[in-house]
Amino acid sequence: MSRLHHIIIFFLLSFSEAVFYLSSAANYFGRVVDEHGAPVCNATVYMADDPVIGTATANNGLFHLTTDLPVFSELIVSFIGYEKQTLLLSELHDDTTTIVLREQPINLEEVVIAAKPQKQKNKRKRMQELLAAVYQQMLTDFPTTTTGYHIVSDVRMDADHEPWGMEQMIAQVVVLPRQGHIVKDQRTGKRSTLPTDSIQFSGKHCKRFFDASIRTLADSIYAGNDLEAIHPQMRRAATAIDSGVVVHKSLWSMGNIVFDFANTMNDINHWEVSNESEGETVLTYSEKQNIMGIFVYRMKRHYILHSDDLSVSRFVEKAHIELNIPFGHKVKPHEMQMLNLLNMGEKQIEQYRIRKVHADISFNTIYQERGDHHYPLEKNLKADATIIGKRKDRKPSGRGMVESKDTISLKIRATQRVTTLQTRDVQPLTPKQMTKRLPRTIVPIYSN
Repeated sequence: MSRLHHIIIFFLLSFSEAVFYLSSAANYFGRVVDEHGAPVCNATVYMADDPVIGTATANNGLFHLTTDLPVFSELIVSFIGYEKQTLLLSELHDDTTTIVLREQPINLEEVVIAAKPQKQKNKRKRMQELLAAVYQQMLTDFPTTTTGYHIVSDVRMDADHEPWGMEQMIAQVVVLPRQGHIVKDQRTGKRSTLPTDSIQFSGKHCKRFFDASIRTLADSIYAGNDLEAIHPQMRRAATAIDSGVVVHKSLWSMGNIVFDFANTMNDINHWEVSNESEGETVLTYSEKQNIMGIFVYRMKRHYILHSDDLSVSRFVEKAHIELNIPFGHKVKPHEMQMLNLLNMGEKQIEQYRIRKVHADISFNTIYQERGDHHYPLEKNLKADATIIGKRKDRKPSGRGMVESKDTISLKIRATQRVTTLQTRDVQPLTPKQMTKRLPRTIVPIYSN
């Protein structure tokens, strides 16, 4: 073998070792706190270029991340109600590295603090003109072509003041704008077509976060063992996390802004306008229903507009719902699958009756401008609910049934952030993409 061959082989071996060294996985640590120094639990930490690589913070705010990405790669830290933080991997030195999350200026608790209805002459006519102008601006601002999004969706759930679990889904969303929706005016009988969007959703990767100390039970759940045979707390956690999958899909579908606006803009008496701050106008739609105390519903939608051109910068919806059913509502299996709140098999579901539901829901969307159009950038959801029902279980003896009362206090916190926006050459998703089963990865949470 010639000397040149030896040199080439040596170079290749050296290059291979260098590549292995550069691509070998490294460990990164950090601690996430709020502006007061308090640890932020269940904040998600993931790589901007590859959200599959990520973890969540423990109760003490600590996290541990392993990746072979270069040290100049960007890391995102996210938690609902706070501005996301972006930093480089090289900035994470050890578990003493502190990342401070600052409260989001647009939060769900106080939407229109300074807003007061304006007194004006010819209020009805002015409102009609304003609503018509806002609607025309929406038709201009929001795209009419198929749009694709890649998102990171986090869902956190608590029950009875205890954490149920947390799940993160990385997904692809395709929006087919203004597919049309035919509605009938109850007063005139006239039919019209409203511009509604068709939402296609396909999960790409799903992670369940568990404390490392209960990894064995987490593995059991992941393996698909009978939930009834697992520790009760873990059984509840698994059930709640499963229901989060529904939240991932439905959260993006909430706030179909052009359709909702078009569907209500003729109800002049339900609208009011106010100034939130200089340069912004808040347009609010209110609705109330009370059907003999059995169904109580109160809702407000706030459209925060740029005062100069009336384009929408963000949208907020708040709702209060009460269901009081004297004899109970028999829950169908597919309805139970949607709620997925109770630890039952199908036979138990058939015997279950919901008596009362009280829920407060807040939802918002923040928009980004790209070229001449507006696209969702971030969506947040808060839901606090109490569900009261009756269930029938077989007696320990195996003979006969016993009825018991169930009261569940449920808290859901969810946030979705767009990582990639595609506005050209977007292809609709296929039925196979939207219906495939999605494996879930168990991610232990680092706590010390």
